[in-house]
Amino acid sequence: MVDNLTAPPAAAATTPAVAEATELPVPATPTTAGAGGSVAGHVPAPRSNPAQSLTTAVRRPGELVAGWLLRLAAWLTIAITVGIVIALIVPSIEFFTQVSPFEFLFGTRWAPRFADASFGVIPLVTATAWTTMIALLTAVPIGLGTAVLLSEYAKPGIRKVLKPILEVLAGVPTVVYGLFALEFVQSTVFRDWLNLPTGSFSVLAAGLVMGVMIVPTVASLSEDAMSAVPNSMRQGSAALGANRMQTSIRVVFPAALSGIVAAVVLGISRAVGETMIVAIAAGGQARIVTGALEQGQTMTGFIANAALGDSRVGSLEYDTLFAVGLLLFAITLTINVIAIRIVRRFREAY
Repeated sequence: MVDNLTAPPAAAATTPAVAEATELPVPATPTTAGAGGSVAGHVPAPRSNPAQSLTTAVRRPGELVAGWLLRLAAWLTIAITVGIVIALIVPSIEFFTQVSPFEFLFGTRWAPRFADASFGVIPLVTATAWTTMIALLTAVPIGLGTAVLLSEYAKPGIRKVLKPILEVLAGVPTVVYGLFALEFVQSTVFRDWLNLPTGSFSVLAAGLVMGVMIVPTVASLSEDAMSAVPNSMRQGSAALGANRMQTSIRVVFPAALSGIVAAVVLGISRAVGETMIVAIAAGGQARIVTGALEQGQTMTGFIANAALGDSRVGSLEYDTLFAVGLLLFAITLTINVIAIRIVRRFREAY
């Protein structure tokens, strides 16, 4: 009986290679060594080589060159900005040594080249405010409506048609917009078709065409912000019984508010800093504008008309260009700072 339970010698025999492969490793029993303090049988953990880590790995020459080029571009941008500020401040300081800042900011008569010169910038500010307000009233509703259409309603075929049209509008030179505002909107539409009591120029024509120019900027950035809203929010709104318009207005629009505010602020900056349209269509008479059908000279329009070489470099009339430019820079900077705070206040991450 015992002999039957014993395995035959042929089955029990194994080759040395198989026995070595199937042999289980026996953990070494640590024994304390002598006075040296080492542990016999203890396998030390492998140390990581810092030279082989991702952060200290040797970079390729192309990566080093790209990194230095990016740093150079960043510092160059900062240097250009500082240079612009210095170029505005230095002549402005010379201007304000001869003209009171109070007179400049609150004066109601702008005549820097007359014998009895006056340097009140309020007429330029009012014309700029009128053209900017009209442009925003035109661009924001049309731009946001176009963004909602492209983001929530348009099929891929319609998007392929509307997107290139917006890009074409964004690429039209501003001098073409200015001639269009002067020759067609002001002369043909306002005077011939509508018989409005207006002259050859008006801030209304300049503002309307400037709003058309800003529409692609507002529409494109707002559409990008709305498209970034997760579809789960739209699906949840639809599950609660909301239709597509209710979802767009009450769900998607608030969720994309930070991007929409950024688009509107960029449109404001473009409207305030636009030159050719207002220089051609708004007029060149510096006066306090009280109505949309009146003509008026904006700050950028004055800079464009005055920087033609008629003023002697270093004269008071020449320094007025930099004083107006500094005020324009301050207004744009203030708008951007307020916009950044609003965007940070309403920003939502998904």
